[in-house]
Amino acid sequence: EVQLVESGGGLVQAGGSLRLSCAASGFTFDYYAIGWFRQAPGKEREGVSCINGSDGRTYYADSVKGRFSISTDNAKNTVYLQMNSLKPDDTAVYYCAALLYGDLCPDQDEYDYWGQGTQVTVSS
Repeated sequence: EVQLVESGGGLVQAGGSLRLSCAASGFTFDYYAIGWFRQAPGKEREGVSCINGSDGRTYYADSVKGRFSISTDNAKNTVYLQMNSLKPDDTAVYYCAALLYGDLCPDQDEYDYWGQGTQVTVSS
């Protein structure tokens, strides 16, 4: 069964850090484009960061550039999102998604697989 499972969310004070994990089962990330997205209450889902599983190219939204870092651990078949200097505006449900043979940051509608999401809450 193909599955993505996010973990690592929680409640943190502004300025703090969290590391989100996205573990894959049923496939490996080698030939996938992987994206992290978030959706805050009352807002549309937005892209946060992407990585190409084949060549390691990365992308960050302007709102998180310099604070977030995406990486993969192929041995654990896991993608991480290290989030530093968190702000209340980062509060959202965070999702990871994967697209087979995707390039970098495909449109949201193109992703093959989605995780269930993990809640991140940043208090001021």
